[in-house]
Amino acid sequence: MDTLSLEDRSAQMKLIRSEDTKPEKALRSALHRVGFRFKLHVRQLPGSPDIVFPNRRKVIFVHGCFWHSHCCQGPSRKPKSNLEYWIPKLEATKKRDAMNRQRLKVLGWRVLTVWECELQDLDRSLRKATQFLKQSA
Repeated sequence: MDTLSLEDRSAQMKLIRSEDTKPEKALRSALHRVGFRFKLHVRQLPGSPDIVFPNRRKVIFVHGCFWHSHCCQGPSRKPKSNLEYWIPKLEATKKRDAMNRQRLKVLGWRVLTVWECELQDLDRSLRKATQFLKQSA
């Protein structure tokens, strides 16, 4: 059961960002530090990818584990209350993510998803992203 009133919960949910999240900023900063340059949140592309490398035709999505239903073992990754609301919402997000990845691929873009839980080891995530960006199409 939720311990907050509807108004308090609504106010708390409005504080959650969809862009410029801490995990996204951490990866962007690391990529910039090693010399990569990129664009952010290109709205003309399906899904408005978080990090876009136009010359390489590659994009990186930085997904929060809860919001995008990652199957990691982290704490509080699955809703425990109001399931009739959350389950369809999170399933719709997963479908939308898959559709956006497919649309990007059809348009000739390569896609990498980096999960919030993976960024706990930023060096490893940076190596993964760097390897993805250096691969030829």
